[in-house]
Amino acid sequence: MSSRLPTLAVVALLLVAGCLGSLADGGGSSDVPLPSSSSTSTDHDGAAASTGPNPWGDDPIVVAIENRDEPDREFTPLVREATEYWEQNAREYAGFDVAYRVVPDAENPDIVVRFVAEVPNCNNVTHAAGCAPHITDSRQIQRPETVSVRTGLSDESTELVLRHELGHTLGLNHDDEPTDVMAASSVLHTEPQPNATERAFPWPDPHFTVYADPDNASDPEAAREQIRHTFDYYEEGADENVPGNLTFEYVDSPEDADVRIRFADGSACGDGPGSCAVSSGPDPDGDGAIEEYEHLDITLVELDSDAIGWHVGAWFATYGLGAEDPADKPEPFRDAGYNERRSNWWE
Repeated sequence: MSSRLPTLAVVALLLVAGCLGSLADGGGSSDVPLPSSSSTSTDHDGAAASTGPNPWGDDPIVVAIENRDEPDREFTPLVREATEYWEQNAREYAGFDVAYRVVPDAENPDIVVRFVAEVPNCNNVTHAAGCAPHITDSRQIQRPETVSVRTGLSDESTELVLRHELGHTLGLNHDDEPTDVMAASSVLHTEPQPNATERAFPWPDPHFTVYADPDNASDPEAAREQIRHTFDYYEEGADENVPGNLTFEYVDSPEDADVRIRFADGSACGDGPGSCAVSSGPDPDGDGAIEEYEHLDITLVELDSDAIGWHVGAWFATYGLGAEDPADKPEPFRDAGYNERRSNWWE
């Protein structure tokens, strides 16, 4: 029986960072810098594949296509590009030449490429991006063999999965060259998705867990009270720019929190008193922007106790509600001066 070797997706984590201005200037919040992305993929030591006769024989391999999950998407050009890749490179990496004929509705194909919403369990690996038989001998072939590829991926990632799975049908393993194609894990991107800033609500749901560690604040009890004023303000509906169904739950561990608030000394957010925040979340379509927020980390530095709530509230407006445009923020956070930040703005 032929074995099935999976391709696994690795989604990059993207960070967006910004800082509020120093309290000394008495101004409102500053512009938020654009995000930068980072991603990693798993590297494998290359190994030469065994060089033997082509298990498919000398005739072109006929490849059919089944697309039941995304009927409005044309996958044929991507399948052709993947087969052309191996026509040009099989001799170097598999040890023999190969030719293909891509006939989407072929009646008696050698291989059927099936595009599916979820790849079936593949060698006991779930959530694979693709699956194919590992063929090294003609006696293993039971025509038509099936290559499964998950839908919802970008064109570039779909073609990479196709190359990878077709490589298995030519006898290549995850440790074989070319490692950028045959590695067991790769960074894969989805089709375009709305960015967090383009969504009506940029979090998975309106219930937020909050962790605050005010022990380093000048007055820990006053800091806790300010933070509670802030989230009570949002939970009560704030104004017309704020959804009316927000809820907040305080937790004892930062690992369990969506919103994490810490107090720092020195220049953690620049020179002088102030605050800064970092929000993080996945960038599954690889466009350099977060698609949905997962965490918001707020750092407060040497703030007066009665200004803490305003800073927390301003950052929650920016990333909790996606209100990066000042006009979209609740009124207290649009253009607050020194005194306004220290007032009972939540009343």
